[in-house]
Amino acid sequence: MARAENIVTSHTVEINAPARVVWEVLIDLDNYHTWNTFCPSIKCGLQVGDEVHMQVRNPDTGETVPVFEYLVACDPEQLLSWEQRPVPENMDAARRDQYITAIDANRCSYFTTDIFLGLNQDTIMLEHGAWVKNAFDQVALDLKRRAEELHGSGI
Repeated sequence: MARAENIVTSHTVEINAPARVVWEVLIDLDNYHTWNTFCPSIKCGLQVGDEVHMQVRNPDTGETVPVFEYLVACDPEQLLSWEQRPVPENMDAARRDQYITAIDANRCSYFTTDIFLGLNQDTIMLEHGAWVKNAFDQVALDLKRRAEELHGSGI
């Protein structure tokens, strides 16, 4: 069980676009490179249980590394989640949840969390928690900018 101190939570941003538009940005995986500075590449069939192959960028070093996870929730306009599962060569685990909440017909809020699980959860939080927090805060801002641009152009 993850302890509260092993959870990274981004800032909550209010987005001047409908939840529908924000959702469309999140599931338009082919275009992540145009707006997502943390995860410029992601491949997934968007069906629960599908493999999720990502390239993520450490905002402190700029290094991009491959990450392999599984899609565990895909609730339109509300929740998109994937998780890293332990395997014999790497017993670490984590779950990322991205939350969209409609405020009204033209506004919503967004935030994301990452829960570090597994045998090394304390070490992972100590070594990676700060840069994951910085990256997730930037993703929230990147998503806000992209969704508002698309909404402003009539999408």
